[in-house]
Amino acid sequence: MIDEYKKEYLNADLVKLKDRFKDDRGFIQPLCDLNMKSASLIYSKPGTWRANHYHKKDWHFIYVISGEFEYYFRKTNSDENIKKKIVTKGQLLFTGPMIDHAMLYTKETEILVMSKNPRDQKTYEEDTVRIEFMNDQKRF
Repeated sequence: MIDEYKKEYLNADLVKLKDRFKDDRGFIQPLCDLNMKSASLIYSKPGTWRANHYHKKDWHFIYVISGEFEYYFRKTNSDENIKKKIVTKGQLLFTGPMIDHAMLYTKETEILVMSKNPRDQKTYEEDTVRIEFMNDQKRF
């Protein structure tokens, strides 16, 4: 059985946001309409790395509330070249399972992360494989 996310997000990274619902009160911006079990707010200082791992089955969306980061990624266990995206305020990023990924926060940044799996430590550790993927010396 194919997971529900794969149809729309397979091979995606930056996701085109769906249209906002607007009226005289303001707007509502849809971000994630999939079944998920975790939403986390993460703050990162400039010059810090996060991730350097992949997930066996989990996926996550990252919405940038403020700031900016460099996102490095490639399919796990592949020989493909590492790709890089600059992700900025107001953008939505999707990372599926079996994608090596790392983020370098180039500015003070706040992100909202919405994940398929719960974020308790046991579930997270069982699904996350830490790797030596990116660092300051490999950065491009």
